[in-house]
This record gives sequence, C-alpha cells and structure tokens, in this order.
Amino acid sequence: MNDVPGPPPESQLLAGLARLGQAVRMEAWRNAGPHKLSPLQADIVGLIHGSRAALRQGDIVAALASTPPTVSDAVKVLRRKELLAATRDPADARAVLLTLTETGRAEAERLNVMSESLGSAVATLPEGDFAATLRGIVTLMRELQERRLIPVSQMCLTCRFYVPDAHPPETGRPHHCNFVDAPFGDAELRVTCPDHELP
Repeated sequence: MNDVPGPPPESQLLAGLARLGQAVRMEAWRNAGPHKLSPLQADIVGLIHGSRAALRQGDIVAALASTPPTVSDAVKVLRRKELLAATRDPADARAVLLTLTETGRAEAERLNVMSESLGSAVATLPEGDFAATLRGIVTLMRELQERRLIPVSQMCLTCRFYVPDAHPPETGRPHHCNFVDAPFGDAELRVTCPDHELP
C-alpha cells in the first residue's frame, strides 16, 4: 500500500514525461526560424532529412502518428515555403515522393542544432542519472511500440545491429553495435539513428 498521498508513482512518471514533452514542444514553437515552422512542419523536415530515401505522405503519417489531413496540410505549406519537392513515384504513378529542397536541407541543418536551454538542462544530470534516464526512456518506448501505441522509432533496441550485454558490464560499455563494430554504454543509446535497420 502506498502511504504517500496523490496519484500512484506510475501516474507521476507519466505526468512528468508529459511536462517534458510540453517543454520540448514549446521550444519547437520558439525555434520556428525564418520559415515560421510549426512543430509538425519541423518534425516533417527532420524526418525527411533523416531518411535514406524519399518518403510518401503515408510514411510521414505513420512515422509521426498523425492523421492524413493534418500531414497533407503541413506538406502543402512546406511546399509553398519551397522546403519540400514532390515527384511522382516511379513504382506508383498515383503516389508522390517527398524530398527536401536545398532550402529545406539548410533548414533541417538549422533544426538539428540542439536548443541551448534544453541542452543545458539535460547537461545538469549526473552521468549515471543520464544513462539510467536514457535507458528507461528507450525501454518504455520499446514496450509502447510492441503494444502498437506509438510508431516504431529508429532506435538501438529495435535495430538488427544492436547486441545487448555483449561485453562485461564492468567495462561501462556492455552493448555492441555491429554497424560500427564498437561497444557502447546506456548513455550512448540512440533513440533515432540514420543507420537503423529492422531485424
């Protein structure tokens, strides 16, 4: 029995994650940049920038857990702002493939620069706390993905190159990435990686 008043610890954790999500979203609004991007528009630019190939609109809907009309509106705005280019898919003439224009790639690079305020807040975490937090986040994400509550992310835990606990834990770098053939620790887990491949 929990003697501490208020919602249970699980609810407290979820409330905390929601607050962190709000902080990230608010920072995205503040970082709208010269093209005045909404957070969704910025997410689309970042998603296409991190993709090895051009994406269909349906790919974006699935990856961002959004709706077709919402993504369609955002894509139209990004095309008007000349950040996205659209070409017919050679495999399906009804489908359109989306890529970044040169201006779009420049904007993606700008968006990739970590927010100073958020970055400095994260930097206050002691090394062990940082590693434990990141490990907890990716574990929770994987569980939610397996329950089909969030889209699959390009993270270590769902990658064919990831080998957990391949090295002695006392090294501090127990996992192994077969893509770069190197050991790494919890503090280096990736939530998104351009080299990710599903098993």
